[in-house]
Amino acid sequence: MSKTIDARGKTCPQPVLMTKQGLESLKEGILTVIVDDSTSRDNVERFARSQGCDVEIEGREEGYFLTVVKGHPIEVSAGGPAGQKEKTAPSSEPNVVVYVGADHMGGGDQELGSILIRAFLKTLRDVSPKPRKLIFVNSGVKLTTEGSDAIETIRELEAMNIAVLSCGTCLDYYRVKDKLKVGLVSNMFDIASSLMEADRVVRP
Repeated sequence: MSKTIDARGKTCPQPVLMTKQGLESLKEGILTVIVDDSTSRDNVERFARSQGCDVEIEGREEGYFLTVVKGHPIEVSAGGPAGQKEKTAPSSEPNVVVYVGADHMGGGDQELGSILIRAFLKTLRDVSPKPRKLIFVNSGVKLTTEGSDAIETIRELEAMNIAVLSCGTCLDYYRVKDKLKVGLVSNMFDIASSLMEADRVVRP
């Protein structure tokens, strides 16, 4: 069975939600998803692979055509492309997600808040349990983009197998998507799912 979804012109997180609904309607077969920007392409690919599907992408003049194959799960090695989910043993550690909603910490002086958020991120390297994900939204995405003093710290956290996700809509709003220096461009479906699945959400 095959089905085609045209998600061109749809804003985050609609392409991912449309893909989710399309896959749910297929017991097995091929789902073709058409999108018109690289962020939607990457988000749809990452979601489809997380569901155990194989994905092939073809760039055409009309947009990106993603061929998603359901019913033939693939194994993904640690060296696979970004966005593919590596199969790992279940962790006994709680699923802690850190939700960073601003480029500073606290509601007082912003310069002090900037110092505090950098110190908080550095401290995450030494605390236990480690968070599984760092989610950056609103002005928090400025911490993952060019010019941020926190980039090296966040890279160190990413090297500890902590996922780093920056809201694509927020990156667009601040016009810094092309300046992302660490982590992945995410979408509201990924963000909402991560928060709902977490055992604990920490908001500095």
